[in-house]
Amino acid sequence: MRRQLMTVTTDRVGIVTGSADTVPKGTDRTPRETLTYEQARDKLAAVVKRLEAGGLTLEQSLELWERGERLATVCGEWLDGARARLAAAMATRDADPAQAEAGDTAPF
Repeated sequence: MRRQLMTVTTDRVGIVTGSADTVPKGTDRTPRETLTYEQARDKLAAVVKRLEAGGLTLEQSLELWERGERLATVCGEWLDGARARLAAAMATRDADPAQAEAGDTAPF
Protein backbone atom coordinates (compact mmCIF):
# COMPACT_ATOMS: atom_id res chain seq x y z
CA MET A 1 0.00 0.00 0.00
CA ARG A 2 1.49 3.31 -1.05
CA ARG A 3 0.98 6.30 1.22
CA GLN A 4 0.55 9.74 -0.18
CA LEU A 5 2.83 12.30 1.45
CA MET A 6 1.57 15.70 2.46
CA THR A 7 3.50 18.72 3.60
CA VAL A 8 2.78 19.52 7.21
CA THR A 9 3.86 22.40 9.34
CA THR A 10 4.13 22.70 13.08
CA ASP A 11 3.02 25.61 15.15
CA ARG A 12 5.14 27.20 17.85
CA VAL A 13 4.57 24.39 20.35
CA GLY A 14 5.55 21.70 17.88
CA ILE A 15 2.02 20.59 17.14
CA VAL A 16 1.04 19.50 13.67
CA THR A 17 -1.27 22.00 12.05
CA GLY A 18 -1.67 20.26 8.70
CA SER A 19 -3.92 17.30 8.04
CA ALA A 20 -1.41 14.56 7.35
CA ASP A 21 -1.88 10.92 8.27
CA THR A 22 0.96 10.90 10.77
CA VAL A 23 2.68 13.28 13.15
CA PRO A 24 6.30 13.82 12.15
CA LYS A 25 8.79 12.47 14.65
CA GLY A 26 10.66 15.00 16.76
CA THR A 27 7.73 17.42 17.17
CA ASP A 28 7.96 17.51 20.93
CA ARG A 29 6.63 20.44 22.87
CA THR A 30 8.63 23.59 23.36
CA PRO A 31 8.52 26.06 26.26
CA ARG A 32 5.08 27.43 27.08
CA GLU A 33 6.24 31.00 26.45
CA THR A 34 6.00 30.40 22.72
CA LEU A 35 2.21 30.04 22.91
CA THR A 36 -0.02 32.19 25.09
CA TYR A 37 -2.51 30.62 27.47
CA GLU A 38 -5.38 31.90 25.37
CA GLN A 39 -3.91 30.50 22.16
CA ALA A 40 -3.32 27.09 23.75
CA ARG A 41 -6.82 27.08 25.28
CA ASP A 42 -8.44 27.93 21.94
CA LYS A 43 -6.43 25.26 20.13
CA LEU A 44 -7.36 22.73 22.81
CA ALA A 45 -11.05 23.61 22.44
CA ALA A 46 -10.76 23.07 18.67
CA VAL A 47 -9.13 19.66 19.21
CA VAL A 48 -11.92 18.60 21.58
CA LYS A 49 -14.56 19.80 19.14
CA ARG A 50 -12.95 17.83 16.31
CA LEU A 51 -12.71 14.68 18.42
CA GLU A 52 -16.33 15.02 19.50
CA ALA A 53 -17.44 15.44 15.87
CA GLY A 54 -16.18 11.94 15.10
CA GLY A 55 -15.57 10.47 11.68
CA LEU A 56 -11.82 10.10 12.23
CA THR A 57 -9.67 7.05 11.84
CA LEU A 58 -8.19 5.54 14.96
CA GLU A 59 -4.78 6.96 14.05
CA GLN A 60 -6.19 10.46 13.50
CA SER A 61 -8.05 10.28 16.80
CA LEU A 62 -4.90 9.23 18.63
CA GLU A 63 -2.89 12.03 17.05
CA LEU A 64 -5.52 14.58 18.04
CA TRP A 65 -5.65 13.16 21.56
CA GLU A 66 -1.87 13.51 21.85
CA ARG A 67 -2.08 17.06 20.53
CA GLY A 68 -4.75 17.83 23.11
CA GLU A 69 -2.59 16.40 25.88
CA ARG A 70 0.31 18.66 24.86
CA LEU A 71 -1.97 21.69 24.72
CA ALA A 72 -3.47 20.82 28.12
CA THR A 73 0.06 20.67 29.53
CA VAL A 74 0.83 24.12 28.12
CA CYS A 75 -2.38 25.49 29.67
CA GLY A 76 -1.54 23.85 32.99
CA GLU A 77 1.93 25.37 32.99
CA TRP A 78 0.48 28.83 32.39
CA LEU A 79 -2.10 28.37 35.16
CA ASP A 80 0.55 27.08 37.59
CA GLY A 81 2.65 30.17 36.83
CA ALA A 82 -0.33 32.46 37.37
CA ARG A 83 -1.11 30.81 40.72
CA ALA A 84 2.51 31.26 41.81
CA ARG A 85 2.49 34.93 40.82
CA LEU A 86 -0.75 35.53 42.72
CA ALA A 87 0.58 33.74 45.80
CA ALA A 88 3.77 35.82 45.69
CA ALA A 89 1.81 39.06 45.32
CA MET A 90 -0.48 38.13 48.20
CA ALA A 91 2.47 37.17 50.38
CA THR A 92 4.15 40.52 49.64
CA ARG A 93 0.93 42.35 50.43
CA ASP A 94 0.45 40.45 53.68
CA ALA A 95 4.06 41.06 54.72
CA ASP A 96 3.77 44.85 54.20
CA PRO A 97 0.84 46.32 56.20
CA ALA A 98 1.33 49.77 54.64
CA GLN A 99 0.79 48.31 51.18
CA ALA A 100 -2.32 46.44 52.39
CA GLU A 101 -3.82 49.69 53.74
CA ALA A 102 -3.11 51.46 50.43
CA GLY A 103 -4.97 48.68 48.66
CA ASP A 104 -8.08 49.36 50.78
CA THR A 105 -8.61 52.66 48.94
CA ALA A 106 -8.98 51.02 45.53
CA PRO A 107 -12.17 52.05 43.71
CA PHE A 108 -13.29 48.43 43.22
